[in-house]
This record gives sequence, structure tokens and C-alpha cells, in this order.
Amino acid sequence: MATLSFHSHAFFLLSLLLVILNLRQHLTVAEGCQYPPVIFNFGDSNSDTGGLAAGLGYTIGLPNGRLFFRRSTGRLSDGRLIIDFLCQSLNTSLLNPYLDSMVGSKFQNGANFAIVGSTTLPRYVPFVLNIQLMQFLHFKSRALELASTSDPLKEMMISESGFRNALYMIDIGQNDIADSFSKGLSYSQVVKHIPNVISEIKSAIKTLYDEGGRKFWVHNTGPLGCLPQKLSMVQTKALDKHGCLSSYNSAAKLFNEGLDLMCPDLRTELRDADIVYVDIYTIKYDLIANSTNYGFEKPLMACCGYGGSPYNYNVNVTCGHSGSNSCDEGSRFISWDGIHYTETANAIVAMKVLSMQYSTPPTPFHFFCSR
Repeated sequence: MATLSFHSHAFFLLSLLLVILNLRQHLTVAEGCQYPPVIFNFGDSNSDTGGLAAGLGYTIGLPNGRLFFRRSTGRLSDGRLIIDFLCQSLNTSLLNPYLDSMVGSKFQNGANFAIVGSTTLPRYVPFVLNIQLMQFLHFKSRALELASTSDPLKEMMISESGFRNALYMIDIGQNDIADSFSKGLSYSQVVKHIPNVISEIKSAIKTLYDEGGRKFWVHNTGPLGCLPQKLSMVQTKALDKHGCLSSYNSAAKLFNEGLDLMCPDLRTELRDADIVYVDIYTIKYDLIANSTNYGFEKPLMACCGYGGSPYNYNVNVTCGHSGSNSCDEGSRFISWDGIHYTETANAIVAMKVLSMQYSTPPTPFHFFCSR
């Protein structure tokens, strides 16, 4: 058993080294950019780089952020998120939260409007997608206003061409599905709600298009039924062969099918727009299904939480709160806190996103700043 554990760990270290080398290889893509990359991101906790903490003063303490940052930054992970790795692949700064007033108003490379817990509906509850769009419109108006003055702050903002050539990222929808299940709705009631969610995302893209945006990057949602949080809280469990909740994953896949169909419709309607659809679900499910190939142990168990096996998740004692505990090696876990991924898992997902094998059409991430 000890020999098996040693070989598993050695394989993991080799795999992690390959991930790092692949990511470093992608760090050179910015050399092909014809102008500095600008990114605007809209989403939920999967891509929130500190918006909840900045906007509501909500404390997200250690052990969150214990790896790369060595401190809590408001990210729900032990380190970097997928969006952080994607930004680093362009050799640009990590995105600052729009609501963070402590960053010196430096938004030259864009802004992050994603907030923990965000959904698409209802439309006027902070911080749903529509509110994030309203925040963007205000941000753009102020930035262009500053650009037309002699205010020295304009050097730290984005120009009109910056907005026009920016990448607009959408990564939302997971909470809409999860919240519907948590309200006790039946599977058929949950999936009946999905077209409304897709409609909100479509409307958001069209709004950004009307504002001059032409380059869009749309992430689908991951395997919701594989999250330790969901597995620990659902009483009646119909599980697939990898131990995930079948109904939750089925709903996620139906949502993704709708999102996948939405993108070609928008390409037809918005003819001069580039819209890239990224299959995050397949990437993440592969981590679960083939966890040992990546050196992960107990793919359905949280590194940080309470309760031990099989899920180490307790809704009353969540990661970072009194009574919770965290594993010594988050790099051997997929799930960080029962909902969000560890930095190692995020790094692997980012590497696969950058490979272009999971995007439709196959597109390099730096496409928006290279032509």
C-alpha cells in the first residue's frame, strides 16, 4: 500500500510539473498581441477574484489563498482560479474586482464583475448578471469621461479602443440550477427554468454587443452533481458510476446544450462578432472520472471543511470558519471547500482550456488581442 501511495504521489508530481510547463509555454502568447489585452468578466464564485469581500465587506479568511497569494484575496480557493491562469497566459495582470476601491483604480487590463452567489435571475437582485451589466455600463461611462479630460487618472483607465477590442467573458448559470434544486423543485421544474437562464445570458451578450463588444468567451457550467456540498446535502441519492448526483448533472448538461445552441444563433444574428463556447463540463468531469490519472485522491471529498469522509462537508461548519479543518496537500484534491476547486485542479482546467480542444470554434485564448 505504501508503494502504491509513493508511485501515485510521484506520478502526481510529474503531472503537476507538466501542467506548470504547459502554462509557462502559454505565457508567451502575449507577444503576438497587437494591443494590450483587456478583459471584462461576468460571473459567479468560479471567477470572483474578490468582489464579494470588496462589495459587502464579507470576510473570506485563510486558509483561502494560502498557496500562491499567501493571504486571502477574496477568492474561494487555496490559490488561483481558472481566470487567473488565463490572464497569466497573456502575461497581463490578474483582474481586479470592479467593486474594490483599494486597488488604486488601476483597471488598464479590464475589470471583474463576478460575485460569489450570482445568478441570472431575478434581474434586479444584487449581484445578478443584469446588475453586473449595469455596473459595467457605469464603469465604461466613467472611464470614457475621464479619457476626455486632463485628469491624470485617465492613464489608469481604458480607452474607447480598449473597450472595442476587449474580450467579454461570461461564466454564470451554475447557481441558477443549484438554487432551483435547493428550493425543493422537481427535476422537471428545474429544467423548465433553464430557457429563462439562457435567455438572460443571450440578452447580456447582445447588450455588450450594442456597446461595441465584438469578442466573447462563454464558459458552460461544470458537473454540479459532483460537488461534495451537493452530495452531502441531498438525502435521496441517485448516483452515476463515478458517485455524482445524476439529476444535478443531467440538468447541468441540459443547460450546457442550450448554451451551446445559443452561440451559433448569436453568431448568425451578430455577424461581425466572435463568440467562443468553452466546454468546462467535459474538462471537469474528466478530472472526476479519471482522478487517479491526475494524481488526485478522493475526487468527491473537500480538502477544507468538516466531517471527514466521504465528503468532508458540513453546511454549518464550512471552510475557514471555526471548527473546520484543511488537508495538508490541497494539490491532491480536486475540491477545495466542497463547491470550488483547488489551485491545482484549476491549473489543469486552464491548461485544457488553452489547448483549444474544448472550445467551439477551436480558438486560441489570445485571439482577441492578436488581430
